[in-house]
Amino acid sequence: MGEQVKFRVLGPLEVGSTDGRISLGGTKPRLLLATLLFNANQTVHADVLVESLWPERRPRSPAANLRTYVSSLRSTLALVGATIRTEHAGYAISVLPGELDLLVFRELLAAARQSHRVGRLHEACGRLEEALALWRGEVLADLPSSGALTRHLEAAAEARLGAKEELLALYVATGRYGEAIGDLRALLAEHPFRESVWQQLLLALNGDGQQAEALRAYSEVRELLVNELGVEPGPELRRIHMSILAGESATAPLEQPEIPVVSRSGQLLRQLPPDVPDFTGRARSTAALQQALSSTRPARTGAPTVASVVGPPGVGKTALAVHVAHLLQEGFPDGQLHVDLAGTSGKPREPADALADLLRSLGVDGAALPERIEDRTALYRSLAAQRRMLVLFDDAASAAQVQPLLPASDWAVVVTSRCRMAELPGAKQIELDVLSPASAHALLCKIAGAERVQLEEASAAAILRACGYLPLAIRIAGARLVGRRGWPLEVLEQRLENERRRLVELRTGELAVQASFDLSYRQLPPAAARAFRLIGLLGPGSVPEWSIDALVDRGSARWVDVLLDGNLLELTGTDVLGRPRYRMHDLVRCYARNAAESEPAQLRRAAIDRVLSGWLLATTHASAGLPVSIFRPVPTGVAHWRPERSVLDRIDRAPVTWLDAEQDSLIDAVHLAVAEGSPDLACSLAISLAQYFDFRSHYGAWRRTHEIALSTEPAPRTRATLLRGLAQVHHLLDDQGGARRLFAESHALFRQTGDAVGEAFALCGLAAVERRCGRPHMAQRRLRRALVVFQQSGDKHAEAFVREAIGRTYLVLGDQAEAERWLTDSLRVSRSAGDRHREGKTLAELGRLHTAANDFQAAMSCLEPAVRILGELEDEHCTANALQRLGDLCARQGNHQRALAAVRQAHAIFQRINDHRGSAASKERSPGLNDLPG
Repeated sequence: MGEQVKFRVLGPLEVGSTDGRISLGGTKPRLLLATLLFNANQTVHADVLVESLWPERRPRSPAANLRTYVSSLRSTLALVGATIRTEHAGYAISVLPGELDLLVFRELLAAARQSHRVGRLHEACGRLEEALALWRGEVLADLPSSGALTRHLEAAAEARLGAKEELLALYVATGRYGEAIGDLRALLAEHPFRESVWQQLLLALNGDGQQAEALRAYSEVRELLVNELGVEPGPELRRIHMSILAGESATAPLEQPEIPVVSRSGQLLRQLPPDVPDFTGRARSTAALQQALSSTRPARTGAPTVASVVGPPGVGKTALAVHVAHLLQEGFPDGQLHVDLAGTSGKPREPADALADLLRSLGVDGAALPERIEDRTALYRSLAAQRRMLVLFDDAASAAQVQPLLPASDWAVVVTSRCRMAELPGAKQIELDVLSPASAHALLCKIAGAERVQLEEASAAAILRACGYLPLAIRIAGARLVGRRGWPLEVLEQRLENERRRLVELRTGELAVQASFDLSYRQLPPAAARAFRLIGLLGPGSVPEWSIDALVDRGSARWVDVLLDGNLLELTGTDVLGRPRYRMHDLVRCYARNAAESEPAQLRRAAIDRVLSGWLLATTHASAGLPVSIFRPVPTGVAHWRPERSVLDRIDRAPVTWLDAEQDSLIDAVHLAVAEGSPDLACSLAISLAQYFDFRSHYGAWRRTHEIALSTEPAPRTRATLLRGLAQVHHLLDDQGGARRLFAESHALFRQTGDAVGEAFALCGLAAVERRCGRPHMAQRRLRRALVVFQQSGDKHAEAFVREAIGRTYLVLGDQAEAERWLTDSLRVSRSAGDRHREGKTLAELGRLHTAANDFQAAMSCLEPAVRILGELEDEHCTANALQRLGDLCARQGNHQRALAAVRQAHAIFQRINDHRGSAASKERSPGLNDLPG
């Protein structure tokens, strides 16, 4: 099973290909890869990766450094066909089955335990031996300890130790005493206080005919425990010792014979519902539930093994519980019981009634059935103590309903519920989520027919997405296709496209997704029900905690907990502010949004406006922390709801990180404002985002938000501002005709509204178009008119910007003296205004000027600080431009190695931000760079 292994962490970190091992470089990329591998196929938050790479002292720009390491590691892993995905707030490495030794080890361990459970002991030994053979020493033996990895390393080491113990116990159980004794002594040398290992050593020595040595070993462990820990050996170790002293077999604990439970008809009790014939996927959950329920030991412990399967409506909790109960049927020879607790009905069953059913199943009826619940509980537990059974409590309302039904004996108990049951003592909780896309596809094939599904794969995928990969919804969709053989899958796909009609379409016979959701919704307190309805309006993405607070106008925490416990809301993790984020399953959200139509329009609109106001204020705060820009937000006075001060303070401390993480939510907020009839907030949000989109070169998002805001037909001044932003996008994407038209319309509107400053900014845009189109004289005339306005208004940032732009026109005209004068003036003004961003950009232009004049020393004195300043400000686009110019300079000096390094770095940035023009230029501008990738 280990032949396909590509990544190895069970020892020194290694990555192998068909040509042998590949070099990963220094410690940082190796730590990065190790952290991703220990979370394979899962998103690892950027903060976790930063902690792993810099556990003690972080660099000044950890996010930029992390992106550089990820980019470099991507190139390395491409050699073995592996990929690192960029996710919403972090990164994930894709690992296929069999490619990572850690995952192979876990699979072999699970397979060995399954073989052990069904009595195939020699097969279990072989799988454990194969699993342990994957280890090549201590896990990640060649890397320093890291806080982000410590938990994973400890878990892996504990799993290895557990596997060793299990293998040696199997050696003893199968009579391989000689092989076991030496390994057991070696294990005890490392872990001298593990009584379970001492037990196996005593059994092995006794089984090997070394009774005297076994008794000596017991004396040794007793002395160790008493002297070092002040305790006597445990009961099991003492029992084995007594058996050896008496000359009895000590291979297993002694048990009383058990009496099978039969019904009054004389049949063995098998009350489980039928297994689901097309049960699909759920391998991990099945294994977890099997392991939890199989931990019941033959020795009487006085307590049941309890596992709860919890999850949202329609996710398949009962199907999993029944499936696993059938798999474990032979392990519970006295039978299996099933009790429907009707937790989601209008009247959940009382514990006393459920106890009566249990007692009747155990043969107690009529006058023998006690009246009081306390007496029923006592009798039930007395009868249970004589047997070994599995009981399934289906659809529990709460832990309080289940607790009186728990037998005080060595039974296995599985509970299904829509509510989390943290109060159940000792319960292992299995959280059930929707199916993976692959398992969902497999289920649809089983129901509707594989050939039919495979003929329309695109429509099948769209149907599964519309079902949100929820098993109940997929069953209904499949059943509808079965009942309509003449339908192409495309028909059902189109019917499910409309979110408002989707739940109506997902109904067949007695099965309906909406009816399943109704059961949970009806149980909500009125305030929680209103919060549920309103959250459904916020769209499919995850939402921050404060936005739910805005919906209900403060005090949301209590109702959020109610929705979480009822699995109507999911906790998706924490955001970059360290606060929780939540989302609804798509179908639950459709249900909630439909229910929100009953909300009074005025109250609904007020709730949404509070959320949008919060986003606007937060974005304005974050934008204030960006480098100064000509697209800085204009105060609107629209926002009227404020998130907590602590939220805004955290945004102020890391504005770029917050904007990077929330950009999708902010775009959704613009769409939400338009959809919910709040045009002023839609426009204000779009305008407030322009500075960030310009800074990060997110031209597509900039264009979409401005176009949708313009569709609301805003007031002339707002329209002028939006048109100016949209024009800049066209200019940056090299559509100079579109840019000219939009800048001209913006200029005319600003003039019409008497906004001289806005008019001047539009002139600057027109000047940029003229310069790009080869008309520098026309550009200069427009810039000089704008400069007068900015000087009169006292806007030093805008003045520095215009002076730099005029200097660049002189560069185009070949007048180096005038260019240097205007650029030097821009540098002076920007420094006096504290505008480091403009300072960095102007230094880059001066570096280009001095390079052209062959004044290499002056050029270097400008370009090196330009790269440093722009890099510190995390302006990737401008940093890449400055690096490109530094590469030009180094090439002119004959320093081709440094030129290559600088332009490679610029090229990598251009590719990351999808600047194809910059990427192409980075390959053309300096000699010796044709080996750069396209």
